[in-house]
Amino acid sequence: MRFLADAPRFLFFTGKGGVGKTSIACASAVRLAEAGASVLLVSTDPASNVGQVFGVSIGNTVTRIEAVPGLSALEIDPEQAAEQYRERIVGPVRGLLPAAEVASIEEQLSGACTTEIASFNEFTDLLTDAAWTAAYDHILFDTAPTGHTIRLLQLPGSWTDFLTEGTGDASCLGPLSGLEKQRAVYADAVAALADPDRTRLVLVARAQASTLREAARTQAELAAIGMERQHLVVNGILPAGPHANADTHTDTDADTDAGSGTPADGAADPLFTAIRAREQLALAEMPEGLRAAPTDYVELKSANMVGLAALRSLLEPEAVPAPAAVVDTAVPGAPLSALIDEIEAGGHGLVMLMGKGGVGKTTLAAVIAVSLAERGLPVHLTTTDPAAHLDDTLVGALPNLTVSRIDPAVEIANYTERVMRTKGAHLDAQGQAMLREDLRSPCTEEIAVFQAFSRVSREAKNTFVVMDTAPTGHTLLLLDATGSYHREVTRQLGDGIRLTTPMMRLQDPEQTKVILVTLAETTPVLEAAELQADLERAGITPWAWIVNNSIAAAAPTSPLLLARARNELPELEHVHAKRAPRLAVVPLLADEPVGIPALLALAAGTQPAPASVR
Repeated sequence: MRFLADAPRFLFFTGKGGVGKTSIACASAVRLAEAGASVLLVSTDPASNVGQVFGVSIGNTVTRIEAVPGLSALEIDPEQAAEQYRERIVGPVRGLLPAAEVASIEEQLSGACTTEIASFNEFTDLLTDAAWTAAYDHILFDTAPTGHTIRLLQLPGSWTDFLTEGTGDASCLGPLSGLEKQRAVYADAVAALADPDRTRLVLVARAQASTLREAARTQAELAAIGMERQHLVVNGILPAGPHANADTHTDTDADTDAGSGTPADGAADPLFTAIRAREQLALAEMPEGLRAAPTDYVELKSANMVGLAALRSLLEPEAVPAPAAVVDTAVPGAPLSALIDEIEAGGHGLVMLMGKGGVGKTTLAAVIAVSLAERGLPVHLTTTDPAAHLDDTLVGALPNLTVSRIDPAVEIANYTERVMRTKGAHLDAQGQAMLREDLRSPCTEEIAVFQAFSRVSREAKNTFVVMDTAPTGHTLLLLDATGSYHREVTRQLGDGIRLTTPMMRLQDPEQTKVILVTLAETTPVLEAAELQADLERAGITPWAWIVNNSIAAAAPTSPLLLARARNELPELEHVHAKRAPRLAVVPLLADEPVGIPALLALAAGTQPAPASVR
């Protein structure tokens, strides 16, 4: 594997949830340690399962992995770190400020920015304290800090004064208010990250257009702040044949299988063949910036990455497993059509699909919208997805369907200009730089986009409004706590006047149905569960879950896909039994559902025959 050749002291693994960061990081740590190096593996992933992967209890102390001499591991609990960090900031003012003001500060410090900064605070010593880390040749991090966090740490001036003066918009500078004494240490840590002789960033992706685009964005963002030595690992590719080499297999043309000399695992399975062709097309069309990065390709394995034997096999080619006995792949939950029937019964309302990127929210929003419109109901489908994607998905129009698109870039620009014109008007150049950086945060995008969503959501009193992508519970609470919506409007109108704010509409299950979308894999399920808790803290109870792209629900015949289907069943049972008040499971399709007939077929569970593979 090229990303491990001449490995520097620090390796950071980053990528979207569910792409296999933890597995790649663990397998890399094992390979380096078994080559004779002393290795420390550190996880800062909120959904970390490093201990589960190795079959040992790790936690927030350095733990030797006895089965691998030279390897130790450490799990930094981001939530625990964030809680301690919040208390360090809020504790001194508790009892001095009104309870409502303290609660507002705590909510400002409850978001993803606080968690990431607190985690970075925890592992700063690993980057800067040579005495503490001298025993290790390599330190591997499962999950890297984002470029936004690093830029915040590079800002000049006093974060504390900036927050105290009330010039920051409720976003990310609040979490930095307790770090003034850490500035010199953080500067050293950022310098270590930007030094290519000490640090290498490994971008982990799947052979899917969405995750490759995300990797390209991360690549550009981190390169802009000096982290330029980057490698790409494309994980989980369906193999060309039983003897394909994971280290050297780089073909991006499905037709090259014919020259491999061996039949592909999916030769008798149209699902396998079509999906592999789709993957190869995504690789052929990957963003230009990624093409220049040294790239390794890791083939999909039949087993879950748990235990040393599985980890040792991950970076090596695997023989296609022998055909297994018939596998019971019956999945729990209801078909998607059952959820749509229940939505229709309400006559009107707001339907919001939420979830991490890459799980299929846009497609499923389109499925629900066209199904309701086909039944003669007026529907407004709105999305923040690029126009071409939605147009390519729908490929047509329906009499009762209205489609609109919210451009996040435009909304952010308008919101930023408004804040800079008001709160930034009386700041000096340094203060304006800090405020502008604050406004580049993910929180700002959610707030700006939510303003546009709020305008559309009012239509749900008389029609169906289906929204693709929605703000998190943390953002909604910030809006509420800062008076941007609910409290501000209530104050302005005074007592005795009845009103319905966007927040109240979202909290009312009669008006709004929130649907969480995820995949039947450990990390995406954990992330969806965290999102559910986040929403419930804001008083919003998800109405249903959709598990998308389920291999088990697709009834494959390929031995490799059958093995993967077995691995999905525990996740599906967990979601059904403990997470979802309603659950629909959507099968992995041989062809992308493109066009209104295909979307309607997906909703009905009657898929057309796969199209011919290019």
